[in-house]
Amino acid sequence: MQKNDRHPAPLARIALVAGIAAGGIPALAQDAASSPTVLDSVIVTGTRAQRTSVQSESPIDVLTARDLQATGTTELATALARLLPSLNFPRPSNTDATDAARPAQLRGLSPDQVLVLVDGKRRHSGAVVNVNGSVGRGSAPVDLNAIPISAIERIEVLRDGASAQYGSDAIAGVINIILRKGAAGGSATLGYGGYSKGDGRQLTASVNTGVALGSDGGWLRITAEKRRQDYTNRSGAGFRDPHEPLYGQVTSRQGEPDSDQGALAFNGELPLGGGTTLYAFGTWSQRDTNSAAAWRTAYTAVGGSTLRTSFYPQGFLPQLDSTTTDKALVVGLRGDAAGWRWDVSYNHGDNDFKINTVNSVNLSLGSASPTRFYDGRLKSQQDILNADFTRDFQVGWLPRPLTVGLGGEVRHERYVLEAGEVASYTGSGAQGFQGIQPQNAGRFKRDNTALYGTLETEFNDAWSASAALRAEHYDDFGGATSGKLSTRWQATPSVALRGTVSTGFRAPSLAQQNYSLTQSTYIVVNGVNTLLDAGTFGVNTAAARALGAQPLKAEKSRNFSLGLLLQPVPEFTTSIDVYQIDIDGRILYSGNLVLPSALQAQLAAQGIYASAARYFTNALDTRNRGIDIVSSYQWKTASAGRFTGTLGLNVNDASVRNIAANPAVLTANGLTLIDRQTIQRVTRTSPKTKLSLGLENTHERFSVRGQLTRYGSFVAPQNDATLDQTFGAKWVLDVSASWRVLPALTLTVGVDNLTDQYPDQVRSSLSSGGTSPYSTFSPFGFGGRFYYARASYTW
Repeated sequence: MQKNDRHPAPLARIALVAGIAAGGIPALAQDAASSPTVLDSVIVTGTRAQRTSVQSESPIDVLTARDLQATGTTELATALARLLPSLNFPRPSNTDATDAARPAQLRGLSPDQVLVLVDGKRRHSGAVVNVNGSVGRGSAPVDLNAIPISAIERIEVLRDGASAQYGSDAIAGVINIILRKGAAGGSATLGYGGYSKGDGRQLTASVNTGVALGSDGGWLRITAEKRRQDYTNRSGAGFRDPHEPLYGQVTSRQGEPDSDQGALAFNGELPLGGGTTLYAFGTWSQRDTNSAAAWRTAYTAVGGSTLRTSFYPQGFLPQLDSTTTDKALVVGLRGDAAGWRWDVSYNHGDNDFKINTVNSVNLSLGSASPTRFYDGRLKSQQDILNADFTRDFQVGWLPRPLTVGLGGEVRHERYVLEAGEVASYTGSGAQGFQGIQPQNAGRFKRDNTALYGTLETEFNDAWSASAALRAEHYDDFGGATSGKLSTRWQATPSVALRGTVSTGFRAPSLAQQNYSLTQSTYIVVNGVNTLLDAGTFGVNTAAARALGAQPLKAEKSRNFSLGLLLQPVPEFTTSIDVYQIDIDGRILYSGNLVLPSALQAQLAAQGIYASAARYFTNALDTRNRGIDIVSSYQWKTASAGRFTGTLGLNVNDASVRNIAANPAVLTANGLTLIDRQTIQRVTRTSPKTKLSLGLENTHERFSVRGQLTRYGSFVAPQNDATLDQTFGAKWVLDVSASWRVLPALTLTVGVDNLTDQYPDQVRSSLSSGGTSPYSTFSPFGFGGRFYYARASYTW
């Protein structure tokens, strides 16, 4: 076993840096990223008792619909990244399917280590597995951007481990999306925007309205949203091959994909009498995306020979056309019986991803090759039956009720890999993205059962505590049990302390266990980006076992947090939370194993032809330590209206505590399963610090808002340490202004990235011949300045 403690994160040093940063700002911290009035709202995440966010024993951010709309973006993941200092949403490009389903991460952890709920119900995961070199490599997270922002009433973000309350995936925390409710009111919005470079034009339209159902208070709320975005291109000129006809010209694309998305959402309730209510909510979205692969010359080396195509004599840019269809439906009954509040529900969700390669060619087929290929399909599904029961008991020695929660859940999951057409994978395969081969296709499923219980109470006016325990069993890898203890003490009317200790887990997804694909990808070999045929093999396949793969186990975590809350006056609030998250057996996508001829021949005997290989493994024990500060201060003036100042800071340090032993077969062939680049990708590719400062002024019919965000430095690592590149910290300023022209009509104009900041450019030796000048790890993308205007009508 190998130890690695080269990057310790002393809490004292982190706390000191954070304290200095916070102390220099007039407004310290708060638990919500909006105005202090939000602090008095009742939360529903992480508790079954009636509590507000300031009474919570765990840090919870409450983001209103107004907060989301004020960010200027129509993408939910982007809005969350701008509002939450602990959440990042990079915008990778040239990463195949990941361009269409980008991952977000909380507290520097993997995108699939945060659980997403909608109205308290588990959201299904996405079908796309991120197998390229961007943040969250190896994850298959929830597609946040499939949920229309205009359907959202508020979002509660629990920044704490919560597996004992919600099950798998809640290692980093929980994002609970609360949909709009009620029959009254509605809104319609039309927006337009574009980048200063003249590309990336966006057009958005949405409508949200409600109607009454029956005469007993029933209601139905419906949202429709349409979003259109043109692609951007920040690629440089290509200087890879001087014999290329278009040498020195811009032939590639790096930037935002071309995207066209429509989305619907509904939410409704119908009282049935006797204290019972029927409820249902659901979402549907379809997103068509076009992204670019790497530029191809008219001739390509395949299997030791050079193949040419007459289709594109000057070279060609393969493109990926994908369609993502996302559906979710929850139907349930809730009510009261014998003092118990009960909720029984059925939850179905699926994410369907179909991909085609266009403007391409299969070189092996010569003139018989098509130029458009159906590459196959990925599909992730879940069905959940849940029964939940809550009751308040009066216990003699307790001055407050003891809230008891009990429940059970049965979950069925499915994952589908559907093969593409023969021409997409035969021979050299479709250039740009080779189709899924029949031997990689399959249908996989598993069942999970869970039982859980919670206790919550207040021992007196100053002290509250809670406990949770959850046991789960998966039929493919076994069981997992998680527990959590939390407490909060109101030391004085303006000072409170809180803390939690918990264990958690994340089950390996069906995609991680079974995803298999062979495709051409760029891999750095001897310091040069080289195009190789790389195979991803499910851990249970003969190919993976031949390379030392073992069945995946669940990740196990231990979370510790301690928080300080300050609220000397209602307008001035502060929360400072220190945390440590230890994860054992973290599931990672291995490094790119460039296979020697002996191993290539061994795979060829199985009918698998690949120059490189990858698979998933429980490889690392990691530790994330950090501190969150979120703040707000509000004041009013007689002549200039109301001001709200906010501060948010996240300092996060990730380190590796242990590395699993290298498989013997790989050692014998001079290969390392978890290479340096994989380790460094976990610990160094996310900024260690993120600071946001916001100021908003509202006066009569006008409001002006500005947010300045500092994204700390990050590292793009390579296996050769001399090729590592550190990218400097950047300040990004977003501004907007709104004018309420009529009581029901508001006009908004804004500029994101007003100072037109770009990340540092990638060193030329790693920029694919100059065509990829920006790193996919950039936490704010590389689009540059963006202008937008929006008109909103409410009723």
